[in-house]
Amino acid sequence: MAAAGLTFARRLCARRRRLRGERQVQALCIPAIHLHMTAATMQVSQQDFEKAQEQLKLLKKDPGNEVKLKLYALFKQATEGPCNSPKPGMLDFVKKAKWDAWNSLRNLSQDNAKQKYTELVSSLVSAESSSQVKDAAPEESRHDGYETIIVTTKNNITKIMLNRPEKKNAISHKMYREIIKALEEAAKDDSTIAVITGNGEYYCSGNDLNNFTNVQAGQTEKMAKDGALLLREFVAHFIDFPKPLIAVVNGPAIGISVTLLGLCDIVYASDLATFHTPFSQLGQSPEGCSSYLFPKIMGLAKATEMLLFNKKLTAAEACAQGLVTEVFPNRTFQKEVWARLKAYASLPKNSLAVSKQLLRGVEKEKLHAVNDQECEVLKERWLSDECLNAIVSFFQKKSKL
Repeated sequence: MAAAGLTFARRLCARRRRLRGERQVQALCIPAIHLHMTAATMQVSQQDFEKAQEQLKLLKKDPGNEVKLKLYALFKQATEGPCNSPKPGMLDFVKKAKWDAWNSLRNLSQDNAKQKYTELVSSLVSAESSSQVKDAAPEESRHDGYETIIVTTKNNITKIMLNRPEKKNAISHKMYREIIKALEEAAKDDSTIAVITGNGEYYCSGNDLNNFTNVQAGQTEKMAKDGALLLREFVAHFIDFPKPLIAVVNGPAIGISVTLLGLCDIVYASDLATFHTPFSQLGQSPEGCSSYLFPKIMGLAKATEMLLFNKKLTAAEACAQGLVTEVFPNRTFQKEVWARLKAYASLPKNSLAVSKQLLRGVEKEKLHAVNDQECEVLKERWLSDECLNAIVSFFQKKSKL
């Protein structure tokens, strides 16, 4: 009896040691599989599931043993349901790890397992693609020779940023000339698209009114003539720009920065942006071909309210009337817009240019004629007492604030 009792005790101790060993192996070999579940989980199709299997084969980097174990378990659960294989022996560590991983998903439905498998593969593919894009992405190159704007090229995008934030990016004569130069360079460089935006809180506050006040006695007519010639050349470069031209309106836009939007191919705006053309308030008249394009874009009544009666539009109103393509929340504006522009810039360059010509080319002659007429009218307005008095009144009101 004593011998039998001793044998039983030894067997019991050995069994306990095996159980402790099993727990240790399990702790070492089986990573926890954390699955994010929501009540509104969308079910993937069988086609999506099969596509994920093909994408997994194309991965160039080994995702690691822990991730591969998750993929195995999810695949088995998705295709066969709850684990139905006999439990492997204690010393078959690999099969034991796989069995435990699969068995841990026994309460997960096959559809949800397909969903999780597809999501995991998608995240692996995205991570690898992002890594490859990051490794291959060129550095942003800054163009020299500018003082009032910043011109850079990256990811096939030439960005022209108005850079007088202390003046709310008001356009001086120098800025006019620098934007003309930047558009000429962007038209010839290797970029696919060009983007205009502003630095700081404002997109652009329109003409720098010092353009009109810093005039020496007896030079008023010359100022008006030179100003009209510069404006005509400036607007003509927008009319003739051969590539997609996109405005990224980061804040309030006033005057010519608004009227030029009709010549841009896409206009994206922050929800903090506003659009104001106070021409009659300053005794002036519309430019940038807006007298022709705005009625076409938003209808005569809305264009009249804006161009004649100084109606200021919110970003949402400008979008509803067709002047703005899309409005984004300011907190995500830059991230969302530049991600989209980067995708656009990866499209075939010549195809985009040819397609733009088909869309825009038919009216080029008309737009140049409108530009000439608007500049002639503006030259007359600048020489009128009404305009000079309106500008003086504006500065007097501003000085009292």
